[in-house]
Amino acid sequence: MPALAEVIAALEQAYPPELAESWDAVGLVCGDPAEHVDKVLFCVDPVDETVDEAIAGGAQLIVAHHPLLLRGVHGVPADSTKGRLVHRLIRAGVALYCAHTNADSASPGVSDALADAIGLTVLGPLDPREDGVTGIGRIGELPAPEPFSAFVERVANALPRTEPGVYGAGDPARPIRRVAVSGGSGDSYLKRATAAGVDAYVTADLRHHPAGEHLADIAEVPALVGVTHWASEWPWCEQASGVVRAAFAGNVDVHVSTRCTDPWTLRATRTEH
Repeated sequence: MPALAEVIAALEQAYPPELAESWDAVGLVCGDPAEHVDKVLFCVDPVDETVDEAIAGGAQLIVAHHPLLLRGVHGVPADSTKGRLVHRLIRAGVALYCAHTNADSASPGVSDALADAIGLTVLGPLDPREDGVTGIGRIGELPAPEPFSAFVERVANALPRTEPGVYGAGDPARPIRRVAVSGGSGDSYLKRATAAGVDAYVTADLRHHPAGEHLADIAEVPALVGVTHWASEWPWCEQASGVVRAAFAGNVDVHVSTRCTDPWTLRATRTEH
């Protein structure tokens, strides 16, 4: 069995910490680098549900996309939400490692996994770094054009089910071939998507005003497809699990959590009388 430090080294080769944004908090949150690891759980969110799953399944390590301690804290008392999780993890002997914006920018990274799930051939980053290879988001192409209505259905069928579902804004008959995607909150890249000349842009957490202003532009702009934050990043878990599977073939058991940790659990529509 490899040591935790060896598993981290494999993950950081795939998702270099130096690719993380300056405000981010990536890396090992808790755990002894010298301890051995034979089972790893991959998830988007380090929350009660995924900690329960890791402990019940006998995992020694959780690899999560979202940081547990993104904002500075002065303590982790067990009577606080995040402190309770840290105490549970330590008591159970479960380490927590987080790969966030470094996994977003890596190649392949979060948006590559999203593009692959949708069926796109990736052409390059949406917002490239200086090397032109890494960066936030991806631009890709479908094998053949299809109507926007069919494309929205494609996205819905490619991602795990959530209560809010998948929604689109655009002409249902518009042909879609060239597509931009960005896992996680991506409406800050609306202008990038427009400049890239794509037919549609798939991302999460689209806000009312930025989306409305984008669609009201007098220039031709990409149609929008909105998904939930969790669903847009969940495909990365399989990608990341493949990193560990390849590095320690046969010696580490890897599992991808299928527990939906999207916060939205109910949906209602007005009943017309």
